[in-house]
Amino acid sequence: MALILKEVTKRFGNYTAVDGLNLSIPDREMFGFLGANGAGKTTTFRMILGLLDPTAGKITLDGKAIDYSQSSMIGYLPEERGLYPKLKVVDQIVYLARLRGMKKQAAIKELGYWLERFRIPEYFDNKIEELSKGNQQKIQFIAAVIHRPKLLILDEPFSGLDPVNVELLKDAVIELKNSGTTIVFSSHRMEHVEEMCEYLCIMQKGKPVVHGSLKEIKRSFGKKNLVIHADFDVSYLQSFPGVVKAKQTPEGIYLQITGEEAAHGIFRDIAGKGFVRKFVLEEPSLNDIFIEKAGASYE
Repeated sequence: MALILKEVTKRFGNYTAVDGLNLSIPDREMFGFLGANGAGKTTTFRMILGLLDPTAGKITLDGKAIDYSQSSMIGYLPEERGLYPKLKVVDQIVYLARLRGMKKQAAIKELGYWLERFRIPEYFDNKIEELSKGNQQKIQFIAAVIHRPKLLILDEPFSGLDPVNVELLKDAVIELKNSGTTIVFSSHRMEHVEEMCEYLCIMQKGKPVVHGSLKEIKRSFGKKNLVIHADFDVSYLQSFPGVVKAKQTPEGIYLQITGEEAAHGIFRDIAGKGFVRKFVLEEPSLNDIFIEKAGASYE
């Protein structure tokens, strides 16, 4: 289910929401889509789904333009939730599953599996409006995956969930990926994308500012982070050779440095000055990369 976007543009009057976007989303991979509000993520999703026509460019799934004949292969969890509050959970899910071409009994069986998976089997006959917001979100997720889609698009799937339910949902998404589903998801939380995705695109004002494999993006960035906690004053390190940025913390200092050579020099310098409780060299975070590439913090 390789998804390819070629020179995709969407304009609303004089406003360009997506500007000449080129993306290749690998089959059976998890692809992260990042960007602040208004970056063009949701507009891109709606074009992939055929809900909006591109102003220019082409979108293909497995080499074919997307139309209603492929809707049974695609699942979508929108950012805005859209369940019928007066319907029972089972009636809501069966109705949506039937629209995807499933038989009623198959849908009920699959629903039972997911309710157990999300630790809410007792909600089978409850009305949607009787559920908490977090549990409604689980039902909305089930609606998106009930037909075991080949391509799954998740728009802010973790927003509004407590940490326990975020973990439950993350595990479910990873399970689907491992069973062969291509997953594209957007999130405001860079750490979720960092943890789950091998490929990603960071959008800003309708254009990608970073795009590719997470490993390659981090490697090509060049810089590294260095965390030092010490029982003596390390503030002088902010002007040490190889230090690009510095932020003092109650425990010590957080440095962005040019690479391992700089870390070696810093280590030699502080070694005899007192007790060092922590000296950790880390890969740059996605937020570091975004700040550098987009000129502003993601949040």
